[in-house]
Amino acid sequence: MDHVAVLALFDRDMREGARPDAPGARVERVDKVVRQVGADKGWNGVLWSDLDETNADAAIAGQVRFFSGLGGGFEWKLYGHDRPEDLGQRLRAAGFTAQPEETLMIAELGDLTLDAEPPEGVRLLPVTDRAGVDLVADVHEQAFGGDSTRLRHQLLAQLTGDTVVAVVALAGDVPVSAARMELLPGARFAGLWGGGTVEAWRGRGIYRALVAHRARVAADRGYRYVQVDASSQSRPVLARLGFHPLTTTTPYFYEE
Repeated sequence: MDHVAVLALFDRDMREGARPDAPGARVERVDKVVRQVGADKGWNGVLWSDLDETNADAAIAGQVRFFSGLGGGFEWKLYGHDRPEDLGQRLRAAGFTAQPEETLMIAELGDLTLDAEPPEGVRLLPVTDRAGVDLVADVHEQAFGGDSTRLRHQLLAQLTGDTVVAVVALAGDVPVSAARMELLPGARFAGLWGGGTVEAWRGRGIYRALVAHRARVAADRGYRYVQVDASSQSRPVLARLGFHPLTTTTPYFYEE
């Protein structure tokens, strides 16, 4: 894989040329910034920017004013190669809070090992309705902590627009792991999100099986690449499957 070329393609395809992630959401391009305004309880944030030392602070202030006017917080999704180099410092100075850094990992589907299956006694259930969404959200809360109310609303909205594939792993009737994949029309990258396993079931190959399952779906639907914002725990598993680290990504949150 040509890392430089694929990262440039990712920037053009998924950030500068971003598409709404759910029905009712919209993508806007203003002041060298690409942002999404989510549907009701959906994701609000900045996806891409083309800034330098002369205009970064004004652009940040403009986005704060805009989203504050909508009555809520938002995320500025900062990548390691974004400019200016001190953009993260400028965001913190403007009142943003940085979350843990992750690694953008990308694989070409033709290069992936996709034969991983769940361990004995665990089956994968496609999510197609509210009951399935509740299972995904319950696993998310157990695996990552926090409240999953926004995830529930987002996933339900995405299911109505056929832009997401979600799956839950069941041990008998007990949900033990879950994940989703965003499939935006016209994109070359399928996004793998939310892969999480409850603590007692980690280390058994379930996460690997969920990655392989979603990658097979993406390949069947004609996507060329899959991408993940990987934590330090998932990065080794993804590397063994054939993913390549291309840059870092850090969520910066602004709360009213």
